[in-house]
Amino acid sequence: MVSQDTLYSYKIFLNAALPLVKVLATDVPALAKKFETAQCIFQVSALAPEMPNGKIGTYFVVNNGVWTVRPDQLIEKAHVELQFKSIEAFVGFFKGKISPATLPKMIGALKHTGMFLAFMQVLLKMSALLGSTAPPADEETKVLLVKSFFYLLSSGISCLNKNGHPAVRDWSVPSPDRVYSWAVNGHPEVSAYIRIKAGKSRAGRGEYKRAMPFFTLRFDSLDSALGILLSIDDMMDATKAGRLIMDGAPEFGAQLGDFMLTVAAYAK
Repeated sequence: MVSQDTLYSYKIFLNAALPLVKVLATDVPALAKKFETAQCIFQVSALAPEMPNGKIGTYFVVNNGVWTVRPDQLIEKAHVELQFKSIEAFVGFFKGKISPATLPKMIGALKHTGMFLAFMQVLLKMSALLGSTAPPADEETKVLLVKSFFYLLSSGISCLNKNGHPAVRDWSVPSPDRVYSWAVNGHPEVSAYIRIKAGKSRAGRGEYKRAMPFFTLRFDSLDSALGILLSIDDMMDATKAGRLIMDGAPEFGAQLGDFMLTVAAYAK
């Protein structure tokens, strides 16, 4: 029987982490070039006899460099598929616990060697980014890392809500229509948000422009954002120093911070 915590982890990987493949394969020029003329379907899956379909997964359709992501959905036949023997193996692999027990079966790898290798490069890039322990030196990678973390957090919190996480549900069910967002001054391209209302939630990428967000966790720079995201800075110290600005009541910042830590715990 798969534990509840493992179920939360696999949902976050399928719905929040793996979709970052599209971001990296689009935003990193060296990776984007590999898919300019590609017409391929990639799938990451795990066998799960306890689930209705006996399997869980996320797949990607690539059409001449344009990516479409189908999170937590399966396709019957992909060109390249990484298939794990169980949900536990899938979660263990993406948490960095690489061993013979967690390695996936590589379906289509020999027939589509070039596309398989390109896809693996994107996955390795994603793993390296999310496993960062210190801010990168160059601005371009800082932007990519902050954007990836903001997207992971907004989608991850929404995912936990949709899958009944008690603390997140207690927050979302009584909530009126509100938007919570993440932002960095001078870098609108890294923004993300989550909209909640009466137990429903939807994560979004970019700035929320229909109205002013109810609460924004705003950073004065990319380095300040990475200080919190990489757990090398204290949130209270950052707030006092002006590196972190809470556009809204501080208690909502603390609440959002708790949920960020919850997502990070399930994804690491």
